[in-house]
Amino acid sequence: MAKKVNTPFLPLLLLLLLFSLATVSLSATIKTLRDTDSDPENECVYTIYVRTGTIWKGGTDSLIGVQLAGADGEGVQIPDLVKWGGLMEADHDYYERGNLDIFSGRAPCMESPPCWMNLTSDGTGVGHGWYCNYVEVTATGPHRGCAQQLFTVEQWLATDTSPHQLYAERDNCPAPAPGSAAAGGRRRARGAVRVGV
Repeated sequence: MAKKVNTPFLPLLLLLLLFSLATVSLSATIKTLRDTDSDPENECVYTIYVRTGTIWKGGTDSLIGVQLAGADGEGVQIPDLVKWGGLMEADHDYYERGNLDIFSGRAPCMESPPCWMNLTSDGTGVGHGWYCNYVEVTATGPHRGCAQQLFTVEQWLATDTSPHQLYAERDNCPAPAPGSAAAGGRRRARGAVRVGV
């Protein structure tokens, strides 16, 4: 008679393996910005407006980050907006109900205007859930025009409220032309540069 083997850790092991593969896949698409990589002629100023909803318990103490990309897939990643460029007064409590929080900082210029966004929460702090109305981004730099994009979010970033995820991805990029190389499936933020670390 065959002996039954109890493997209570097998599902956990498979879950950890899947998470590791996803992390490796994501990290392969993000370049890290180093001080020597920065060229002042290629530095743009990004201003980001974030509106928190007025819904009950809509505010959060979590770290909020954003990844932006243009139609070409190149972009920037800001893991902590407050640390990168919070402009509110010193004792301001960011991401609270009804707030319009403003952030501004420098990052490498993008060749095409931002049209894709992934807004993220790390889910930490008291009251991790957060309801975001919108994110508005402006970008400008030397010898460049000004680009502006409004990303309507109207979503919870929370694990205990639908859609039960700590991110909101929005794609306002124009659809690729039929027959173009990008038409088979547009990849976003394949060349994101991490800033504000």
